[in-house]
Formats: sequence, C-alpha cells, structure tokens
Amino acid sequence: MSEIALEVDNLESGYGEVQVLWGVSLKVRAGQLTTIIGANGAGKTTTLRTIMGWLKPWSGRVLLDGADVSRVSMHGKARRGVALVPEGRQLFGGMTVQENLQMGAYSPRSRREVERNLERVFALFPRLKERIGQRAGTLSGGEQQMLAVGRGLMQSPQVLMIDELSLGLSPLLAQQLFLTLKRLKQEGLTIVLVEQNVHLALALSDYTYVMAEGRIRLEGPSQQVANMPEVRAAYLGL
Repeated sequence: MSEIALEVDNLESGYGEVQVLWGVSLKVRAGQLTTIIGANGAGKTTTLRTIMGWLKPWSGRVLLDGADVSRVSMHGKARRGVALVPEGRQLFGGMTVQENLQMGAYSPRSRREVERNLERVFALFPRLKERIGQRAGTLSGGEQQMLAVGRGLMQSPQVLMIDELSLGLSPLLAQQLFLTLKRLKQEGLTIVLVEQNVHLALALSDYTYVMAEGRIRLEGPSQQVANMPEVRAAYLGL
C-alpha cells in the first residue's frame, strides 16, 4: 500500500460564524489521484481551502507526510510542497503567460528549478509556449486553465490540489486536461481533485470521497464508488 502523503483528521471550519465542515477526514495516498465529489455547497472547496491554509481550521488536524501542518500558513504549506489550483483560476490577467508561471515559483526549492519546471509545463501544454508573451486575460478559458495548472506545477509540488478542473470548459478540452492529469499521475505526482464532471473523475481517480452538507458520506476505491446505487442515481444519471 502507498504511504499517506496528506491526511485530514476530523476537520471543522467555515466562514465567519457559519460552520461548513463537520468532522471531515481524508487520507491521500502518495502517487495516487484522490477525488472529492458532491453537489454544489457540499463543502468541497472549503475543504481544499482549509487544507491549504486560506481558511484556518476551527478544529481537527492536517498532516503532511505525518507532520502536523494545521497551523502552518498558506505560504508555509506551499514551501513544504502543497499547491492549490483554485476554482476560477485566479490568474494575473494583465501579466503574461511567462510572468504568471514565474509567480508560481516563489518557494526556495521551486526557484532553483524554474527552468526545469518551465520545460515540464511547456511539454504538457505546448499551447502555453506558443503564447508565452501573451497576457493571461486574453487567453481562452481552456488556455487559462492550462496556465493555472502550469502555475501550480511551477511550485514543484509533492501534492497538487485542483478545484474544478473542467468548470466552464468544452467536453473536448475537459478530456484533454484529464489526460494531462493522467500523465502527471503516471509520473508519480500525488493529486487531490475536486470535480463536477463525476464521470471523468471516477474514471481517472484511484480513490473517491463523496461529500454532502459538509460531511464525508461515502468513500472507497473509485470503481467501487462508481457502482454504488446512490452515486449512480445522484451523480451519473443511472
């Protein structure tokens, strides 16, 4: 069995006085793709934001390679190898493709590997190399998502978390980006994916958590979860 790269233990958090997460626990195995699915408002994005440190946990723990990083800042977690590709991409629209990618390489480790990581990103996304001097705000939606993933990879992450990879993209572009994830997984990268396209997420991932109302309701190997009657009815239209 793979070792645990990232563990969330009984996590609770929210916004202001509104609690969103209620005792969420996850285990992400190294080198695997773990996906979190659920309806809008289930708490998926809040889970990633709390893991990353955008939101402070109210209680519970976040463990990275066995070390408690619950109170480590967002930048501290990035330095330790956690990267988040946020929902909505959140690129710097007035900056070029190259400048956005370089913004991802802000930790000491990733700064040492800028050239190697740039080559890796351009190998994965040749279209970004063609548009290296173009402003991010003028890219198509698919190109912006490629850039957001590329910026995450510039951090030399051990764990890459992606919030809604296929949101707003055509089915063809979504499939292309999922093929990129497959390639990254084959290279050994640990990936956590929050995704609305449940068909693609279940087909590619190793393990799946199903969230509802801020809690983990179901979990298991992805093929097993795909065959659960409640998942087939609620998410797969079967």
